[in-house]
Amino acid sequence: MIARLKAFGAFWYDFIVGDDWRVAVFVVAALAITFAVSKSSVPAWWILPAAVAVVLPWSLWRARRKR
Repeated sequence: MIARLKAFGAFWYDFIVGDDWRVAVFVVAALAITFAVSKSSVPAWWILPAAVAVVLPWSLWRARRKR
């Protein structure tokens, strides 16, 4: 039972974090900011697309720089 729970946790960690934990942290932060802004009167729809527009080139730049 414990081995199955450990494998389940390892799967989700690898699925969410993947190769770069920084991108996962950025996405979680963007979701938290979107949630916080959605509770106000300001539209929050633009936050996640803006976060993707920032984190995707940054992640690609970092991957290319390592080569």
